[in-house]
Amino acid sequence: MTSTVRRKKPLNRKWLFLLPALIVSLGVVLVPVIVTTLLAFSDWNGFSIPKWVGLSNFTTVMQEAKFWAAFRNNCIYTLLFATLPMICSLFAAMMLMMIRRGRTFFQVVYFLPVTIATVILALIWRSMIYSPTTGVIGWLQQLGIPIDNPLVNVDTSLLGVLFVDMWSWWGYLTVIYFAALRQVDRSLIEAALVDGASRWQTFWHVLRPTILPTVLFMLLMSVIWSFRVFDWIFVLTEGGPGFSSEVLATLAYKTAFQSFEVGRASAYSLSMSLLGLAAIVIYLRIQARREKA
Repeated sequence: MTSTVRRKKPLNRKWLFLLPALIVSLGVVLVPVIVTTLLAFSDWNGFSIPKWVGLSNFTTVMQEAKFWAAFRNNCIYTLLFATLPMICSLFAAMMLMMIRRGRTFFQVVYFLPVTIATVILALIWRSMIYSPTTGVIGWLQQLGIPIDNPLVNVDTSLLGVLFVDMWSWWGYLTVIYFAALRQVDRSLIEAALVDGASRWQTFWHVLRPTILPTVLFMLLMSVIWSFRVFDWIFVLTEGGPGFSSEVLATLAYKTAFQSFEVGRASAYSLSMSLLGLAAIVIYLRIQARREKA
């Protein structure tokens, strides 16, 4: 009678290498999300014991005009931020593909704003560009050109901040798209040109399908980045004048650290997070359909 010895499965050590990153992610991301979610259903001023109030914070938030004003500004900001820089950067990346010399120089120039802290760039724009006394706008006014500081106008304050943010972002997209375009097989491009395809046809039928995953991913990043915008607005306008440039992030900050209504601020933050999560879900569904096609 022969006895069979069962061998134990060897421990999959790959999971051990993933464990530290998983622990850090859970501690840095998941725990604050859980705490914020619980606070969104509580009444807390930051010092006393939190009091459970259920959906009271959300019903109050939905009835606030400032919440809908901030939400509208977020939507406008996201719509423009996710389209104009994408178009400009794709055009610039195509131009870089057509030149032979100076590519590295242009990439460094385009990428440079990303390497500088946002607060520093915002202060530079506020004091050296938009300021009517020390900035370019003031110099143009002295020359008789009728131009005003967009940050102090209710109708243009959000666009003034948005312009600065797009200026710092489109160069980064250009470098990413240029790298994606360089991965396209040159023989495909040459074959299309030999067959008589125009530059636009070559881009649409050869280049576009190849770089589409990169474009979709950067579109997702643009949407997420624009919806969580805080530093540009806080430094340049602080959400003013009035609520003309207020967004959900600055509204949550003011509610938590100026009004000491942490529960309501958590409701603002949770609403903003759900919108970002919706963008991620839409992106994943698009990617899943592309993989099945």
